[in-house]
Amino acid sequence: MTFAELVSRARGLAGNGRRAVLGIAGPPAAGKTTLAAALVEALSAAPPPGYGPGWVAHVPMDGFHLADAELERIGLRDRKGAPDTFDAWGFAALLRRLVEDRDEMIYAPGFERILEQPIAGSIPVPRTARLIITEGNYLLLDEPRWTPVRDLLAEVWYADLENGERLRRLIERHIRFGKAPAAAEAWATGTDERNAEVIAASQDRADLIVDYAALAIGLHQ
Repeated sequence: MTFAELVSRARGLAGNGRRAVLGIAGPPAAGKTTLAAALVEALSAAPPPGYGPGWVAHVPMDGFHLADAELERIGLRDRKGAPDTFDAWGFAALLRRLVEDRDEMIYAPGFERILEQPIAGSIPVPRTARLIITEGNYLLLDEPRWTPVRDLLAEVWYADLENGERLRRLIERHIRFGKAPAAAEAWATGTDERNAEVIAASQDRADLIVDYAALAIGLHQ
């Protein structure tokens, strides 16, 4: 699909006035955040009739990383980024609260990549937000702690990117946020790659597969 077609499909999810949450899943560095941000920009610029500013919001899953102190306590610090190093139940609780649409303002946690730590209460979601776009690795995972997440999402799109290019981008990102080149490559091809295999196995549960490499050419056209 073209980017314009994706924008139209996303806009239609909240066409009846009810709040909807669109998920974008995929492995690390597959383009999830870039796609989500581009959708928010395009949708904000052209709201549906009757909708005004603030009708779309971006709430990433990364704010539900467990803090390093907790990962140390439970012995999972060296597996940071794996499915069991997130507060999946807390993420589902936030999604449920968003879908129920009862509160004037909801604050979601964000994630600071330089610190590599979650930041509580850093993303405001006002009542005017009718479409919420969330993105994260494990939205499609068929495991007890993650299944409630999928059930709360109107649709989930899977961002797919050729593995060699994805790894190149991932290593570059790790370096940009402070890892030495050798450590960045080791983490990307070790812990991250094991997680990517788990994520790839869940893609048949997606509503749509997005070829990110083909899509990227027209993202801002």
